[in-house]
Amino acid sequence: MDINYETRYASSPAAVKQLDTTELRNEFLIENLFESDKINLVYSHYDRFITGGVLPVNKAVELTAIDPLKAPYFLERRELGIINIGGAGTVSVDGTDYVLENKEALYVGQGNKKVVFSSKSGSEPARFYLNSTPAHKAYPTKKIGTSDVEVIELGSPETANARTLRKYIVNSVVDVCQLQMGMTTIKPGSSWNTMPAHVHDRRMEVYFYFEIPEGQAACHFMGEPQETRHIWMGDSQAVISPPWSIHSGSGTSSYSFIWGMAGENLDYGDMDVCYIPDLR
Repeated sequence: MDINYETRYASSPAAVKQLDTTELRNEFLIENLFESDKINLVYSHYDRFITGGVLPVNKAVELTAIDPLKAPYFLERRELGIINIGGAGTVSVDGTDYVLENKEALYVGQGNKKVVFSSKSGSEPARFYLNSTPAHKAYPTKKIGTSDVEVIELGSPETANARTLRKYIVNSVVDVCQLQMGMTTIKPGSSWNTMPAHVHDRRMEVYFYFEIPEGQAACHFMGEPQETRHIWMGDSQAVISPPWSIHSGSGTSSYSFIWGMAGENLDYGDMDVCYIPDLR
């Protein structure tokens, strides 16, 4: 089969307090997203969010429905966000081809039946990172180039969190039902991707860490503000963040991450800040 998937169920804050390191990683860390000529997916019961990776090297790979969806095709009741972090590649949506260069994105609306991924060159394959959420309405498929994104400069060197945030799939850039995606790049000399930390009870989130140099790592902080936990992560790994959890990270070098969100609203600024002295 060209598609592998696993299901992750939701956990309460009380249950997560009892988890040891291995159990915490098994519950929230997604380690192996990219495999040659495969689509690897994780179906989370937090807002029915699907995280995936596609690495077409020797052939094109088609996104078909997985059993938990109980649907004839993947996007029957879903929308899809794609960001390419590899070489140039093509996403074909019901016969229309969209070429995505490195760090370009594609929003695919609900109701599209056939989605196929391919690379321009097998020696420099595309690496398509996927997020998908349930959708209640069909919006047009749209490519988002690097010049189309909203760019925000955040943080400062003094607090070690100088970073550039790029909004790709948000309602001010493209019509969406609930999915939001963007990319944040940490500037050299800084390490924190979000500080002060925050929670947003009406949305869950998935963080995908990449561009971590060999021999380096990122540490993702999660849990309730007064009961935090941490997960050490390598390059091209993702972590599921429940709506009750903070989601903040720090790296041993500069790095980038893609954030994806789903939930009740599309207000990017809807968050409750956790003040640094109150963290435990």
